[in-house]
Amino acid sequence: MYAALWRLLPGPWWLKLFILLVLVTAVLYALFWYVFPWVSPFITPGEVDVE
Repeated sequence: MYAALWRLLPGPWWLKLFILLVLVTAVLYALFWYVFPWVSPFITPGEVDVE
């Protein structure tokens, strides 16, 4: 899967690496600022005490 993604990206290796870093950064930003806060009210943590 990763090799197929690498082959689909245009340009030399340094440009592919830059594009992948930008994509990973964008996905992490979206997760932390939009997805996780939206999901957090639906997750109810139970008792976490260890006896």
